[in-house]
Amino acid sequence: MVLAFDRNKRLLLSAGAAGVLAAVLSSCSTTPTRPVETPAGTGGPVPHPEPPHFTGEQPPAAPREFRAAWVSTVANIDWPSRSNLPPAKQQAEAIAILDRAKALNLNAIVLQVRPSADAIYPSKLEPWSEFLTGRSGKEPQPAWDPLQFWIAQAHARGMELHAWFNPYRARHSAARTPLAKEHIANTNPQAVKTYGKFLWMDPGEEAASQHTLNVILDVVRRYDIDGVHIDDYFYPYPIEAPGAPGGEAAALDTPAWQKPELEFPDQSSWQRYVQGGGTLDRASWRRQNVDKLIEQIYTGIHREKAWVKFGISPFGIGRPDRRPPGIAGFSQYDKLYADAETWLQKGWLDYLSPQLYWPIAQAPQAYPVLLDYWLGQNTRGRHVWPGLFTSRTADGSGKPFGQDEIQQQIDVTRSRPAAQGHVHFSMAALMQNRGGLYDRLKSESYQSAALVPATPWLGDTAPEAPTVAVKRDGKAVCVALGPVKNAARYAIWARYGDEWRFTVAPATKNEVVLADLAGVPARAVVVTAVDRVGNESPRASARL
Repeated sequence: MVLAFDRNKRLLLSAGAAGVLAAVLSSCSTTPTRPVETPAGTGGPVPHPEPPHFTGEQPPAAPREFRAAWVSTVANIDWPSRSNLPPAKQQAEAIAILDRAKALNLNAIVLQVRPSADAIYPSKLEPWSEFLTGRSGKEPQPAWDPLQFWIAQAHARGMELHAWFNPYRARHSAARTPLAKEHIANTNPQAVKTYGKFLWMDPGEEAASQHTLNVILDVVRRYDIDGVHIDDYFYPYPIEAPGAPGGEAAALDTPAWQKPELEFPDQSSWQRYVQGGGTLDRASWRRQNVDKLIEQIYTGIHREKAWVKFGISPFGIGRPDRRPPGIAGFSQYDKLYADAETWLQKGWLDYLSPQLYWPIAQAPQAYPVLLDYWLGQNTRGRHVWPGLFTSRTADGSGKPFGQDEIQQQIDVTRSRPAAQGHVHFSMAALMQNRGGLYDRLKSESYQSAALVPATPWLGDTAPEAPTVAVKRDGKAVCVALGPVKNAARYAIWARYGDEWRFTVAPATKNEVVLADLAGVPARAVVVTAVDRVGNESPRASARL
């Protein structure tokens, strides 16, 4: 075995580091992993599935693409499969989701931790969610921490875990049990309003927004999450006058909305604003209420932990006065009072995942046109990773997507260099392999692992290069990796014959075992250390 490092690195290992690597190699596991048997992408900022391999003396840059799926806990859409399952069953279901995501080469999970002013983790601020334990406020028996479990299991697979919060919803229409006494609807009823079948925290009530901010920052402080994520529920989706269907479904399927709507009952907070000398009209005042919370979340997160990303997933059609010609339909700007364009342009987020839930060929809401719109609004160069309506693939609804729609949308996204990722709604469709989509994504769209794109505005200091050694072990090659300060994962290229294959491993591992590929062993590896915001170290290499 010969150690070989890039020329810009010193060739000598310290005696201590060499001793550590020798010890790792001497005890190297003989159970190989097979993450590099699938072809690698072409490298560069936007990976593509072709060509199926890369040849050359040196591998290209690590492929980068945010590949995530939302895991909804509200109404038990994704996890757990039903409320009040035994913790062991809930854990088994979580592992099944993570294993399937890892096998598909996804690199992030966006887990809903706050469905309706409640929690799927132990909290002094909000009660346990009934979607987890079967009753609002009921603790799991035996006691465990689901969020900590998800984080640990995701990180063990080299994946990010983003904690997803609903910012204002206080009770979902699917809820069935009485609210716990510690729920905000009971502790501060003035801050909560009834709207249709929902309870909603009034964004005009300072106590409501402060409560949401406190909840989010509590999780940032106590948990090793990689991101905070909030969805599209700001002011609620309007409810149409009695006798007419309304809400989110109408927003998705109805090009124009002209029927009367029930007014959100924020009269008391509005009057307080007016009597206090406020000069904004009511719509602008509502947007200002939401703007304040968005800015406070962004600054609060990064004051606590600079590396934690803040992502927002608004409704996918932009404000009426800016949208492209031919685009029609519901507006988040004047219906949900969410000015996502301003948030992008102020830099109050690290990534935007607009819910682009329409097919490519649906002209009034065409996916490519909407994607280009949001990219055009991104004047601060934040990440734009669109949300895809993957669950509409062969789902039996009135307007199911064609079997190739999601793959085509991924291809459209990859054709835009400024868009380096996407998020699937939701994981259920991938678990069920609806319309064979999982199989096609695995074999065609996600043939290689990929790193999450870097977020340099959160930090741009690269970690040091790892120390690397290799040895032949049966029908595999053991790669020993020296620890690197501030590393979150390793990016690993392995060379089989003339081909390079790519994989990712968590930095908590001090070894990676690479199986032979069609009887051919890996004869060289090139490794970089990657930190929490995606900065990549200089390369280190080793060969047999």
